[in-house]
Amino acid sequence: MSEAKDGELRALQAALAAEHAAVYGYGVVGGTIGKARRTEARTAYDAHRARRDTLVRQVRALGAEPVAAAAGYALPFQVTDQETAVRLAAELEERVAGVYSDLVRAAGDGLRGTAAAALREAAVRAVRWQGRSVTFPGLAERAGAASAPATPTA
Repeated sequence: MSEAKDGELRALQAALAAEHAAVYGYGVVGGTIGKARRTEARTAYDAHRARRDTLVRQVRALGAEPVAAAAGYALPFQVTDQETAVRLAAELEERVAGVYSDLVRAAGDGLRGTAAAALREAAVRAVRWQGRSVTFPGLAERAGAASAPATPTA
């Protein structure tokens, strides 16, 4: 495998890992979010499941075994009410956007547009959850911060 394809595969696997974490995280969000935003949480959950399934197919198309989901993920904070559920949803989206930003950089022409669309969708959902935006979604270094890990951690 060429160095470029190897980099693309690593970025695909990282995006897949982030999508596994987002699906898990939205399970927590959905169990805690208020009724007013439950449909929004369900829509995001479904979007991440669809992206995850697409990434599994893309990794297999490159001849690799897709990274498996963990049995569970440590959350960055305790989710006990609607406010913390909304905060978790926003953080999940920001982390996913960061990983897709890496995939945009690593992807070849055939995958770059798809990765950019996923980045845009995650950034839009993050804005909806937190009510504010950032100049360069998915590019933590532009904001002067270190890149966040792909999966929620304690």
